[in-house]
Amino acid sequence: MSVADNASPTHGRGSRRETPPPRRRFSLVALALVLPALLAALGCGNGAASDDGDGVTADGTPVLRIVTTVGMITDIVRNVAADHAEVEGLMREGIDPHLYKPTRSDVITLSEADVIFYNGLMLEGKMGDTLLRLARAGNAVFAVTELIADDYVITDEASHYDPHVWMDVQGWKRAVEAVAASLTEVDSERASVWTENAARYNRELELLDGYAKEVIGSIPADQRVLITAHDAFGYFGRAYDIEVRGIQGISTESEAGINDINRLVDFLVDRGIRAIFVETSVADKNIRALIEGAAARGHEVVIGGTLYSDAMGPAGTWEGTYIGMIDHNVTTIARALGGTAPEGGFRTWREGR
Repeated sequence: MSVADNASPTHGRGSRRETPPPRRRFSLVALALVLPALLAALGCGNGAASDDGDGVTADGTPVLRIVTTVGMITDIVRNVAADHAEVEGLMREGIDPHLYKPTRSDVITLSEADVIFYNGLMLEGKMGDTLLRLARAGNAVFAVTELIADDYVITDEASHYDPHVWMDVQGWKRAVEAVAASLTEVDSERASVWTENAARYNRELELLDGYAKEVIGSIPADQRVLITAHDAFGYFGRAYDIEVRGIQGISTESEAGINDINRLVDFLVDRGIRAIFVETSVADKNIRALIEGAAARGHEVVIGGTLYSDAMGPAGTWEGTYIGMIDHNVTTIARALGGTAPEGGFRTWREGR
């Protein structure tokens, strides 16, 4: 049984939803007792979480060791926890979370964490068994999509959940709230810290959402079509009123066939679409096939840019933050499809607010 599409037990997303892992309140004493047995069970040897003497904040409270899966979650947690936590993300830039398998080192890292955050909705499907074992052993394991309402979540024709909630900034604000609520469950004494930091970050996201609506809205209506390597932009399309087509399905585990390519070529030619987009975490071979197919029909299509879908940009860059990732995507899409965006993107736009 996989835990990867876990949500809160009270949500009840229907019969397709698998049983969520048990939730445990954080306890340093309990954690110290649990981890040695857990590591032995996983074959990872000794290495329970311990304080090296420097793991405290300026006010003397312990620094939490938090492990996350994808970069978008890592960025949330760093903003909400700030200097009260050391946050490590398992998946770096360019990594496809749909296909990611945890390594032995990942299992050790997860086992030594005080708190684990993952997306859910089957994004990290191949990590499900590992997350379930850790949760059953008493670790604090949380899905950031747990506060997303049932009627918000997108499903495909096969009733598979679309996990790419971060593509809608309003939806991702709920993930920020979920992180704050989960950290409060783990450490209620710092509840005001988590809540205040989450509120501060969400104010920035509210501005980002306004930027996305304005800039995507500047694209001419007949060109407001986003075609990408896989169907990661469904929430983006719904939120910002742009038609979205992906060559592959919601998960990159699905393969695009020749009929899928031909249908999209027909669509490109019939609609006169002039730009399509590659993704940093997905091979571009299918995008190239679309361009060649359209050319054979006498229609020129160009690559409008590279978008961040399942992974953010390199660490230490603007695109390596969630806000920078969405800014890059919005600005790139708008300019390639005939819309307008300020020279400095969101950061310039924000200065005028």
